[in-house]
Amino acid sequence: MDTRSQITLRTKKLGVLIRDARLAARRNIDECAKAIGVTKGVFRSYEEGNRAPSLPELETLVYYLKLPMDHFWGKSSISDDAPPTEPLDLPRLVEVRQRMIGALLRQERNHASLSIKALTQETGISGARIKAYELGERPIPLPELEALLTALGGRIDTFFDQSGPIGQWMNDQDAVKQFLELPKELQGFVCQPVNRPYLELAMKLSSMSTDKLRSVAEGLLDITL
Repeated sequence: MDTRSQITLRTKKLGVLIRDARLAARRNIDECAKAIGVTKGVFRSYEEGNRAPSLPELETLVYYLKLPMDHFWGKSSISDDAPPTEPLDLPRLVEVRQRMIGALLRQERNHASLSIKALTQETGISGARIKAYELGERPIPLPELEALLTALGGRIDTFFDQSGPIGQWMNDQDAVKQFLELPKELQGFVCQPVNRPYLELAMKLSSMSTDKLRSVAEGLLDITL
C-alpha cells in the first residue's frame, strides 16, 4: 500500500475513533469543535474521515474528553475517572502547539538531512504544504504527520506534549495506569502511609550508581557479619 493510501485509511480510522470517543463522553459536535478551535463542519469532517485533525487538536480533544492518548492508536479503553482540570484556553493551546509541532518537524527533517523536495517525493505531500507545516502556518493532519515522521525515521510519541498542562495531565493519566497494572499486593503496600519510608529509600537507591550500591551492600554485610 502506498503512502497516500495509508494516509487515507488512517484518516478513516481516526474518524471512527473520534466519534466513538465523543459519544462515550456524552459530548456533541459543537462542544468538541469549540474545545479545539474548529468549526462544526470541520469537526464533522474529522468524524466522517474526510479529513484529519492535527496532533495538537487531537491532544486537546484527549484533554477535553478525558481520554488516554493511546485510544487513537488502537486502544478502546476510555477513562471515566480522570481528575478534574482547571479551565484552560484550549484553542490558544492548539495554536501554540501547532507552532511547536512545526518547529519539531523542521528539526527532524534537518536531523535527517532531507530537503523539502526529497520529503515531498517520499510522501507525496507538496513542498508548499510541508513548508507551511514547518512554519506553523497551518495544522498538520495527523496521518500526514505520521507519514512525514515515518519518512524521516521519527516517532509520533516524541511529538506528544510533555511539559504543557495537557502533557502533564497525560503523564498523570499514564502514572495512574501504570499503578493500576501493579499486582494488588504492591498497590496495597504503596498505599499504606507506614510504608512511605521504604518507598523513599527505594527511590534513593534507584538513583545511585552501581559502584555506590555495591559499596552500600558491602557495608551492610560488614555490619551483619
